[in-house]
Amino acid sequence: MDRKEKLLRKFGKRLTALKKEKGMTTRELAAAAGLEYRQVLQIEAGKTNLLFTTIVALAKGLEMSPHKLFETQDW
Repeated sequence: MDRKEKLLRKFGKRLTALKKEKGMTTRELAAAAGLEYRQVLQIEAGKTNLLFTTIVALAKGLEMSPHKLFETQDW
């Protein structure tokens, strides 16, 4: 696995953890973010590279600022 894949998987795990902290399902997050359910599934699985606008939409759906999605000591 290369560095890009590792980063995408870490981001997906972080997103999943934050979603669970909020008590949301993937479908609920997708709806709140205005994204497709399958797109959020792919992000959580670390299988898609994200646009900045998608990161902002996810943060909005989680009712937090985008930088919170990156708050981890394991990058």
